[in-house]
Amino acid sequence: MYEPEVREYLRIGLLLGRLVEGFVDCWFGDPALSRQVRDEPLPTPGELARQATDVMARVADSSLSLRRKRFLHAHLVAMRCSALRLSGRPVPFRDEVRTCFQVEVEVGDQDRYAEAHDEIRALLPGDGDLRTRLERFHEANTVGPDHLQLAVQSVSDALRPLVRDRHGLPAGEHVRYEVVHDKPWHAFNRYLGDYRSLVMLDSRAGRNLAALPLLATHESYPGHHTEHCLKEAGLVRRCGEGEHTLVVVNTPRCLVAEGMAELALAASVGDGWGAWTSGILAGHGVRVDGERVEAVMRSWWKLMGVRQDAAILLHDRGASTEDVVAYLTRWLLLPEQRARHMVDFLTDPLWRAYTVTYVEGRRLVSTWLDAHDGATTAADRFHHLLRATVLPDDLRDPVPSNHPIGQGSVVVPRTADGQPFVHGARQPVLGTDLARSTVDGPVADTEGAR
Repeated sequence: MYEPEVREYLRIGLLLGRLVEGFVDCWFGDPALSRQVRDEPLPTPGELARQATDVMARVADSSLSLRRKRFLHAHLVAMRCSALRLSGRPVPFRDEVRTCFQVEVEVGDQDRYAEAHDEIRALLPGDGDLRTRLERFHEANTVGPDHLQLAVQSVSDALRPLVRDRHGLPAGEHVRYEVVHDKPWHAFNRYLGDYRSLVMLDSRAGRNLAALPLLATHESYPGHHTEHCLKEAGLVRRCGEGEHTLVVVNTPRCLVAEGMAELALAASVGDGWGAWTSGILAGHGVRVDGERVEAVMRSWWKLMGVRQDAAILLHDRGASTEDVVAYLTRWLLLPEQRARHMVDFLTDPLWRAYTVTYVEGRRLVSTWLDAHDGATTAADRFHHLLRATVLPDDLRDPVPSNHPIGQGSVVVPRTADGQPFVHGARQPVLGTDLARSTVDGPVADTEGAR
């Protein structure tokens, strides 16, 4: 079923999953390989690192295409890094980020954060400091746990036909939503194979109306679920590339996937998503100020880099937990309890670098989408990312390789049809079809989503 080199790659990833719960993000490959991995003696992390190095050499000497060799090599390098860390070898944080995600990271500009604060302050006049005002605003626009699943499902149902028309979803694809409690993330997509996903929603995710369209677009349409479905249909079933039946965390693919998912709201609904979401919720008796939520979030998104700053301060500059909590409450405007919750996530050995995938993934994918020329649109490029094998290094080249971009039956999203994605808030500048775009509408995910 698999080429020998691919089988060994999958085996190493699954064995790492036995060593660390949560390392395997999704797996829908050969059950016989699952049984083999389950039953064989568990190697030490150091042994798996050496095996990853050996498989790299075998991949290089194989008859696989260059594109597949590059993908496998990059992911084996990242998995070897994870295995070395598990073995106890110190891996500096910046080295881990560079090795696993193919990017460099720096602390953000506090002057830009201060400008975003000023914008939010102007939108939320009243008593109290800015963090208090923002919390008060969130509380007034909250969807409680009892309504969360129905609210997200309603938004998702509106998105699905739009994304199906634009990107060609496989017949029979399906997303099931389930509310869970006390998780370190707001939402998590578990792709099950056969075009099915389980999206788990933490009960606190509805504290902000913005979470609803972000959750549905990020996790489902046109985010993670859509990408998994199209890659299973194309790369796995049609092309026989079995390496895509496994996704493990802390690899280059994660950075591209999270960057796409972070931009899924802009690539689907675009400007007007707040009012659009309010209209859907009103049908279920939930009243929120969608337009002002959208305006506030457009400025708050400029603070996304603060999360990455916190990871750099913790793991590269030796800052204390208390200093990082203070930094998050100061610049990301979080209540202390939520700041500590975020620090818990950033200090988890498995997830300490993962925040980079949201911040740098969004930055890299957005810049690449912006680089479309007269022959391509941002919509063409987003469609390409959903279907193709793409590494972060590929997104530094403005021309997609080995892809007939602009050809085929792509339905161009109205929000991206030849329009630039604006840097900062990454919101697309809409054309003249806004009224129509809210009819079959869409939605996406937010802070701490996966």
